[in-house]
Amino acid sequence: MTFTDLALGPRPKRGAAVLCRAFATALVLTAGLTLFTPVAGGQEGQPDHIDPVAIPGDGATPAPLCGTKPVTIADMGWPSASILAAIHALVLEGELGCQIRVIGGDNLATLSSMATTGEPAIAPELWIGRVAEVWNSALKTQSVRRAGNSFDGGPMQGWFVPEFAIRANRDISQADALAQNAQSFRSQGRPPRFVTCPLDWACNIINANLIRAYGIEGTFEVVTPANRFELDQVIAEAMSRREPLLFYYWQPNAALWQFGFDAVDLGPFDPEALPCLAQPGCRAPKKSAFAPEPVIVVAAEWLAVEVPAVFDYLGRASMPLEEMNRLLAWQNAGNADSAEVAAEFYENSGEIWEPWVADLLP
Repeated sequence: MTFTDLALGPRPKRGAAVLCRAFATALVLTAGLTLFTPVAGGQEGQPDHIDPVAIPGDGATPAPLCGTKPVTIADMGWPSASILAAIHALVLEGELGCQIRVIGGDNLATLSSMATTGEPAIAPELWIGRVAEVWNSALKTQSVRRAGNSFDGGPMQGWFVPEFAIRANRDISQADALAQNAQSFRSQGRPPRFVTCPLDWACNIINANLIRAYGIEGTFEVVTPANRFELDQVIAEAMSRREPLLFYYWQPNAALWQFGFDAVDLGPFDPEALPCLAQPGCRAPKKSAFAPEPVIVVAAEWLAVEVPAVFDYLGRASMPLEEMNRLLAWQNAGNADSAEVAAEFYENSGEIWEPWVADLLP
């Protein structure tokens, strides 16, 4: 079986072929596959700002709330970032009356341009740990600001199990209980299995140390895939047979929503544990969640100063990870573009986006 042979239907069944196809087509950022340089960041919560004043205008004039020139938003190119760019464009145009232009970009080029030219004005999904040097430099020159978090809720990376396995035994949703409940992962004569990362990914080392920290070494058979596609295939084949499985993965990701996976609670992140966890053969690994990777909404400094209402909106517009996973799955199932996904969200998920604009309108 090859990934290119698999077809994606509008309402996929849960067989191995369709599962493999869904994993293969769910283009995502492999968060946490490298260790990141510590980065500077803004304060959490809403920044101080001057409340906008409503000034009447006609239909041909940009709304005062949005300034007097178009606001540019970067489409970073990968699915979740493209969807966020389209959603923010739709909400800002439809609710605040802004003039919006969506332009192309990527993680490094967009941040560099924002720092030197002030354009684009908004980067809705910037993984600043991967461009730490440029980010820290831009903060020092006060050319950009952290407006808010791109996503909300759940870990960006970690250990996952199928929902059907948790329904059978809720204890396995806690990493501390995995060793005592290993029997819940036995199926069809197979021993409990943990699917880790490929050898050349940094999470392979972290997983190996966490396996010892949580006391499941020797209890779970560790499966090490050769690459990303083999990782997806092992998981997909287990799901097609409804075999309970413990595995490493990341989000946002269509597969986590579409095929029902929940994160295992690894407990709090312990920054003091990370240096050892990141070393092969850590002598005394400690329990810890994976290091949180900052994925943030970045605004050009001029936007924060000149258009505070939009900056305030960005501080509120944090997308629930579960909702983004749903949108990615909806996109895959219907082969939709980002504009179509944004329209679906705008029409059917008002309970999420309406608080983003509440009290901003004059």
